Amino acid sequence: MTDLNGILQRFEPISLTEMDSVKLQNRVDTKYVFATCTLPGLLEAMAHDYRLLHVNGSSGSAYRSLYFDTPELQHFRDHHNRRTFRSKVRFREYIGSDLVFLEVKRKTGGGRTDKARIRVGSIPEQLSAEQLAFIHKATGKQEELVPSLWNHFTRYTFVNRHTPERLTMDIGLSFTDPQAKRQLGDIVVAELKQERADRSSPFVKLMRERGIRPAGMSKYCVGMLLLERPVKHNAFKEVLLKLQRLRNAA
Repeated sequence: MTDLNGILQRFEPISLTEMDSVKLQNRVDTKYVFATCTLPGLLEAMAHDYRLLHVNGSSGSAYRSLYFDTPELQHFRDHHNRRTFRSKVRFREYIGSDLVFLEVKRKTGGGRTDKARIRVGSIPEQLSAEQLAFIHKATGKQEELVPSLWNHFTRYTFVNRHTPERLTMDIGLSFTDPQAKRQLGDIVVAELKQERADRSSPFVKLMRERGIRPAGMSKYCVGMLLLERPVKHNAFKEVLLKLQRLRNAA
């Protein structure tokens, strides 16, 4: 990332407080997956239309997340089976900023994503009664939930200057469980968050110009596969092959 620091400094910064107006907790998400070698030229082209989030003077934020699933990995299976209505439960820590949240993300149909979250003191290995009640209210389900896997990454968050739109870029992704650690490699996972799908977005246009098409990729599901968990993976073969091609080309 050393070569990118100069480019990132050209973006006008935006603070967490200023970004409150574009939380977009109910939104349409569009993901793109591409090699990190694409970043310098892409960021150069973005600087006119986007501001870059700065937290405590830094433009990149380190995250770690602990996902919870049922003992039978029902959340993973729902994604694999492409269920329209499905949920993910995780704790996310914004390392260095003393912020930790319990988050429930739900796919609600029509391509929309709804996220509910509450602030917590730290990431636990076991859910409290209060946390279980929050999850039940957010998902409409009472399930036994246990820790499934950790992930770590660095995130850059961009905000469109002209419309309510956020863009995140995650790099340096790694996944761990008690038995192993795996790294995703030189891959960027970008996620465009909008009130409604708008293909006139500057970022969408830049992706189109580079021949990069939207590509669904669940970090949780890919992490499960990279850690070689005994789960079905037929639905993710195309994603895994694409990741391997990008790594080979990097």
